[in-house]
Amino acid sequence: MKELVEVIAKSLVDNPDEVAVTEKEDDRAIVIELHVAASDMGKVIGKQGRIAKAIRSVVKAAASKSEKKVIVDIV
Repeated sequence: MKELVEVIAKSLVDNPDEVAVTEKEDDRAIVIELHVAASDMGKVIGKQGRIAKAIRSVVKAAASKSEKKVIVDIV
């Protein structure tokens, strides 16, 4: 999941070198934190959060086989 979020984010931003993705896992959920440059924050979130919602939908679909919930946080 971490790699999927990283590839999507790097294709959206102007500064792909500043994209960092961390993954934390516990017994119920996987939390993926996406860090981007401040100037690229709007590109990752999108108008009314549409791009962020789309990223979360793609990750949720990719994680449908696992029994854990996947949460994507944009920091």
